[in-house]
Amino acid sequence: MRLNVVERGPDRADAVAGRPPIVLLHGLFGRARNLGHFQRRLVGQRRTLAIDLRNHGESPHGQMDYMSMAFDLVETLAAHDALPATLVGHSMGGKAAMTLALTRPELVHSLLVADIPPAITGHGSSRLGRDMLRIRFPDYLGRSAADALLADAVPNADIRQLMLQNIRFGDNPGWQIGLEELVASMINIEGWPYIPEGHAYDGPTLFLAGALSPYIRPEHHAVMQRLFPRHRLEMIEQAGHWLHVENPARFAALLEQFVREF
Repeated sequence: MRLNVVERGPDRADAVAGRPPIVLLHGLFGRARNLGHFQRRLVGQRRTLAIDLRNHGESPHGQMDYMSMAFDLVETLAAHDALPATLVGHSMGGKAAMTLALTRPELVHSLLVADIPPAITGHGSSRLGRDMLRIRFPDYLGRSAADALLADAVPNADIRQLMLQNIRFGDNPGWQIGLEELVASMINIEGWPYIPEGHAYDGPTLFLAGALSPYIRPEHHAVMQRLFPRHRLEMIEQAGHWLHVENPARFAALLEQFVREF
């Protein structure tokens, strides 16, 4: 599946010489433009591509699993002559990035994974998806009314602002994302694909974890070390799972340091 890409930079002609492009992958219910702040910060250094994963943003819809999403990335990035690449993925995007790195390591220069382990996870996403699917839209919807409509399902105001980007406003409003496909695929999204014994990604890898997040836990450290032997783990204080929203300054600083090093 060919995915929608938002490409920026580099600002300087010499910045791209010899350096792989940076590919930004959003999490569940996100979209490429959610990462625009970080993409703009990176364009002085590298070519950047933010991607709408399947069922999100402007990309096509379909059933989801991480092997299919990794194939989507290979097809899309090959079409943009953007391989090998540095992959930066949050949550679901991080799992897609890890899957690509483990199955096609020659295509991944380096890897940054934001608040997700290579493991089965599930901390309310299924319930949130079902709650969103139950929302009934009026004949006409403006942004302020949509904010009120989502308030019960998404009580966090910052996260709700991201979710609002998934709604088609005006006459005949509705979800722009493939919400039915997402809910139907949630067992795969919260899961983790089978990785054959002996497979590992030996490239530079940085895991970022929100200090207030339940996702990366001590019991995950052994599998992180086995699959990503060159990884390191950094905590982001005052942040939960949406660490790039809740502490964007620290997230940006660690991201920029990583891409300067690799």
